[in-house]
Amino acid sequence: MDPQSSAPYLDAIAAYGSRGSGRMHVPGHKGGPGADPGLRAAIGERALLMDVPQGIYGVDLGVDIAPQLRAEQLAAEAYGASRSWFLTNGATQGNHALALALAPPGRTVVVQRNSHASVVDGLVLSGGRPQFVAPAYDDAIGIAHTVEPATLDDTLSQTPEASAVFVVSPTYFGVSADIPALAEVAHRHGCALVVDQSWGPHFGFHPDVPESALRQGADAVLTSTHKMAGSLTQSAILHAGLDTRIDIAAVDRAIRLVRSTSPNSLLLASLDGARRQLAVHGEPLLDRTLRGLVELLGRIDRSPGLEVVGPTLKGSPGVHDVDPLKVVIDVRGTGSTGYAIGQALGAWHDVHPELATDTAVLLVLGPAERPDDLAMVGLAMERTAARIVEEVEAGKAQIDEDDVPRIVEPLIAPQSETVIPPRDAFLGEAEAIPLADAVGRISAESIAGYPPGIPALLPGERITPAVVEHFRALLEAGARLHGAHDPTLGTITVVR
Repeated sequence: MDPQSSAPYLDAIAAYGSRGSGRMHVPGHKGGPGADPGLRAAIGERALLMDVPQGIYGVDLGVDIAPQLRAEQLAAEAYGASRSWFLTNGATQGNHALALALAPPGRTVVVQRNSHASVVDGLVLSGGRPQFVAPAYDDAIGIAHTVEPATLDDTLSQTPEASAVFVVSPTYFGVSADIPALAEVAHRHGCALVVDQSWGPHFGFHPDVPESALRQGADAVLTSTHKMAGSLTQSAILHAGLDTRIDIAAVDRAIRLVRSTSPNSLLLASLDGARRQLAVHGEPLLDRTLRGLVELLGRIDRSPGLEVVGPTLKGSPGVHDVDPLKVVIDVRGTGSTGYAIGQALGAWHDVHPELATDTAVLLVLGPAERPDDLAMVGLAMERTAARIVEEVEAGKAQIDEDDVPRIVEPLIAPQSETVIPPRDAFLGEAEAIPLADAVGRISAESIAGYPPGIPALLPGERITPAVVEHFRALLEAGARLHGAHDPTLGTITVVR
């Protein structure tokens, strides 16, 4: 029997859930009787029976190899890793652990500017210092892509003290980087390459999706299995490459530091099941999704004013490959906005996109979509676009440009000087002052406008006039501000 067809941790807690009622241990719901009846009815008693702590005989104790460890070994074999760790606090937990292991106090690491906020949060925990590298940016549709190898080479040449590089591939919009080239550059400069592949846990399991970074020279790779591969929300896996430059023992210690002592067994079991499904059935399941995608894309192409931009992006700066399961739709031809189309899809057809901006709508597909469902989504897109175009042309839905959130080009090239480590800024004494008075001060918070989501200011950076003007433009555009203690930015938190 193929070892990948087994799910040792899932099977172990399922077996324990079928045993008797002698649960003289936590959790207090005791497998169901102690749970709120509404919760029990909503999620089912079977889920409660499988919600068990660690240290149970037959699950963690009294066996030759703990089922969780065996499940992690199977994940490593499936992904092509030397070691894999199950995470129950998402890829965030992995970024925190990697920062602790790779960026101790005073150590410099190069970080892609549009990385997840948890990378900088990890540096707050570790005391490391970031040197940012800018991704390529699509001005037309307002999407940040990945880091070009030449850009990384220039940054590392100017940062010889760097010991690791943190990049994102694929991006939220499904764009993947030239990982072999980035790995060559990083390794030539003596750095480990960490790839946040959160949006690509399915990579490498079908010939028509991009290859996994683990098989392209990355030293550590994060996969948010819950995002695209079928595990429960908040579950993820961290992998070390086969010829990794990272200290596996140091990462293991760091993971123990940032994990809960009561990890959720259902999350762990879902990772085990998701790994099995990808390893054994991933290719045929993805085949089904990709067959249905043809009908969806055909409907969108026939929709007035809509254009699928993913295939046209390939070969652009920062775009080495594109994930077909991310459908990015340029809506500018409708005369309306992505916000309006996204809201209309939900209100008129009960179809809910992953993301909408003023210029685009993003649809995220899973590895086992049903063709009929995708055909329904395509029909909804076609009807929604036709109706909105008709209304716009008739003058019924003309949008006042003053009321439309516009994408503000982010500070892609780091225009703010990092004065002190993020840790010192975050943990030091701070005060809130008017934004107008903040020029020259050192930020104690991280702020990014959505869209496009690239941090314009991070803890430890000096606030420049350009940053203040950028924030004012964000506010005028109606963008959502992430990370600011004062969403109106009447005040900003700075180091005292």
